[in-house]
Amino acid sequence: MRKALKILLHIIIFGLLTILTQIGGIVYLLSLYFNKLLKRDFKFKSLLTFLGLYLISTLLIVPLIAPIFGREKVQHTEKIRPTNYMTVLLNRNYVRPQLNKLLKATTSDLKDSNIQINYLDANFPFINKFPLLPHLSHNDGKKLDISLVYENADGEIINKQKSVSGYGVFEDPRPNEYNQIDKCLIMGYFQYDYPKYVTFGSINDELKFSAKGSKRLIRSILKNKSLGKLFIEPHLKQRLGLSNSKIRYHGCRAVRHDDHIHIQLK
Repeated sequence: MRKALKILLHIIIFGLLTILTQIGGIVYLLSLYFNKLLKRDFKFKSLLTFLGLYLISTLLIVPLIAPIFGREKVQHTEKIRPTNYMTVLLNRNYVRPQLNKLLKATTSDLKDSNIQINYLDANFPFINKFPLLPHLSHNDGKKLDISLVYENADGEIINKQKSVSGYGVFEDPRPNEYNQIDKCLIMGYFQYDYPKYVTFGSINDELKFSAKGSKRLIRSILKNKSLGKLFIEPHLKQRLGLSNSKIRYHGCRAVRHDDHIHIQLK
């Protein structure tokens, strides 16, 4: 019985690590093998072996193999940064090279502003159609989520976010704006506002949504011919006065997009 429970525990850990990081499950199995080879016992041996192998794989090996699958890491610059570095450590920061070119062109267009691109989840490094949960479509290297732009009480752009994860703190519809959120929830799409449960904590409460900054960012993104679609919530599209045909509604089966911007290649 104890042996069966131990095997079940290994299976659960393998599954969870694979879902979160794509490579974590395989690294976990390798760490079990290396633990048997290491005759010397020491405190936290299993954990340290796994963490060491995982960091070597994530930081050194995966970036070398990913181009075989047509993907590369999001390239960091002074104006392109992850909202949370856990995105990088969990291998959720891979895109097709064309998307990196789009980001570079966008920041070039923004060079006279202090607006940065703070990105959230992109894609895993390997295999098309491998799901990047909880997203429905981040599985081909073509998609990337970007944080909204925020400002302080004086209207100055502040390149910080309002939650630890970057998701889940919404810019709700105003009374005079179209409320797609309520419509989706009434129709039974209970998952529509679930990101409120994955903020991992609200921060920078003094910041407010920057309509001017977010509009400038979106307009710069829209200038790229390689852009296929851009998703934001309908009330933000209305508020920002945007009408480009590439701005689409993502549907009630997804989640609400008034905490981030979703972009994807053609």
